[in-house]
Amino acid sequence: MKKPGLLLSLIPIIVLIAIIFTGVKMFGEDVTSGPSQIALLFSSVLASIIALSYLKVSWEKLEAGMMNHLTKTGPAIFILLMIGALTSSWMLSGVVPAMIYYGLKIITPSVFLLVAFILTTIVSFMTGSSWTTIGTIGVAMLLAGQILGFPAPWLAGAIISGAYLGDKISPLSDSTNLAAAVAGADLYVHVKYMLITAIPGFILTAIFFSIVGFILPINNVLNIENQLIVIESSFNISPWLLLVPVFTISLIVKKVSPFITLFSSALLGAIVACLFQPEICAQIAPSNLSKGATYLYSSLKMLSGAVSIETGDIMLNKLTSTNGMAGMLNTVWIILCVVTFGGVMEASGMIQTITEKMMSFIKSTVGLVSSTVVTTIFFNITLSDQYMAILVPGKMFSEKYKEMGYEPRLLSRTLEDSATVTSVLVPWNTCGVVQASVLNVATLAYLPYCFFNLITPILTIAVAAIGYKIIKNKK
Repeated sequence: MKKPGLLLSLIPIIVLIAIIFTGVKMFGEDVTSGPSQIALLFSSVLASIIALSYLKVSWEKLEAGMMNHLTKTGPAIFILLMIGALTSSWMLSGVVPAMIYYGLKIITPSVFLLVAFILTTIVSFMTGSSWTTIGTIGVAMLLAGQILGFPAPWLAGAIISGAYLGDKISPLSDSTNLAAAVAGADLYVHVKYMLITAIPGFILTAIFFSIVGFILPINNVLNIENQLIVIESSFNISPWLLLVPVFTISLIVKKVSPFITLFSSALLGAIVACLFQPEICAQIAPSNLSKGATYLYSSLKMLSGAVSIETGDIMLNKLTSTNGMAGMLNTVWIILCVVTFGGVMEASGMIQTITEKMMSFIKSTVGLVSSTVVTTIFFNITLSDQYMAILVPGKMFSEKYKEMGYEPRLLSRTLEDSATVTSVLVPWNTCGVVQASVLNVATLAYLPYCFFNLITPILTIAVAAIGYKIIKNKK
């Protein structure tokens, strides 16, 4: 087997970037519904041809590399499917609508931005999904804030800051699980370690939006009664519904397996839907079924597939449209393709060549962390997807962190503090495209006001610079 040169190693990556960039231009937010996957597979084939013909690597070794990557990321795939089931059952059971309902009751104009930030942080932490949070309570907060007179970009900045903070520190989050898995860190150790940068980020962002809330002019008087009436008329709202997220938090505190936690919480959401929202269950199931069959059908449907219900309100109709586990299949698809590409690149020695060249310039902790941050942001911009920005640099830097004696949690935290939070700031990244579409605010318009997303990469480099809790392996 020959050792590949740097230029040869970069060919598959350059081709991948070129195809995905073209795909983003042509398909927009639909780029992850097939074009990105094809780009990854095409680049994988190209890398395989180079490895087989020029580097004399056997197909068995390339295949083993792909399977090795799949083994490491397999648990994250199952967790992704459970996240889809959970977000659907929590919406249709009235759990998320109850959060919105009681959240709106505590709003006052001067603290609206602060409440939007904190509320989306809590909901995103509980659900483990920034996309779900922004698409549900985020939209509601945006509309309410506009009635108050707040500019939409400021509202979007507060909502996105909170949603991505909650997502980043939630054990239920797909990106959190993925970062821990790719770095080889224990999930709960990873989450706890992220608090070192997340807590200062939360405090600074809360202060920022508190001050802004008193400075920005407010011209209108908020009337949320109509929104509350719509929610009450569509769902049977009760404080008992909030016991579902309490149950989930208790499992997280007890460090129950993330898969079991998600599955149990999703199943509980479906049961609660049958108990509290029988009218919604009747909408989901065919009318010719018995009562018991209706509950069974609606539970299976909301956990697994697309569901739309009629509430009489256009906004609420959009919020309550869910996709269950089926909604995660595109994400699973792209992860499988990334695993294929990463496996071939690693087995052929190309990733090692690129990594060796990059690592030759790294001599300190700050240099290591800074290089990781810059690389993940680069991949967010060029590969246009946060999962790829976690997976590819994670594989590239894992050996360097081990070589320098650092625990895997330093790598996993750095990946989250850069790849996850900055993905939504790139206009052609899937996260940026989706959130701009959901909130109807252009990415570059809300970017300056996503305070948490902007300061987190800086915080993770600053923490590395002062050496706080940067512990090397005793071995």
